[in-house]
Amino acid sequence: MKSFLLAFLFLFSTSIDAQNKKTATNGVITFEASVPFYEAVEAINNKTVATLNTKNNSIHFVVFIKDFQFERSLMQDHFNANYMESKKYPKAFFKGGIEKFSSNKISTTPSRYYIKGKINIHGVTKNIRVLALLHKTATNSIVIQSHFSLNTEDFKIEIPFIVRSKISKTVNVALNTELK
Repeated sequence: MKSFLLAFLFLFSTSIDAQNKKTATNGVITFEASVPFYEAVEAINNKTVATLNTKNNSIHFVVFIKDFQFERSLMQDHFNANYMESKKYPKAFFKGGIEKFSSNKISTTPSRYYIKGKINIHGVTKNIRVLALLHKTATNSIVIQSHFSLNTEDFKIEIPFIVRSKISKTVNVALNTELK
């Protein structure tokens, strides 16, 4: 009887914790590092993994570098081999929290929140704080959208001298994910 009661309590507590977590495996991150008058430098990754704990407002993102897709395969090869060194640094991740967030107060109208935490790209960790729009969908999912900029030098991403004038050091990043 005690074993049954303990098993029941364990299963019940696990389901309660699961109600506090929302996840996504198909979030979208795009980036653009173009310079006027040169070829566009942009890519998309639609396999971003995200987890939001609505109880403590913590949020995590994981992005596999090789999942960024470019229009030209040669650009993608250079991105993985020369710039991001994706064999050595296969993923980027973010771990932080959403400031002043409450899942009870979020509505279908987008609201502004700040997401603050540590981002790790190319083996370098930096503190960041970015503005994001959050809203709830009719199916009770939470959508997060954000636009922010990162500097390649902050993450020790070297742009070779020969193409330095064709690629911006400032990378514009857009995030769009729906956590269910």
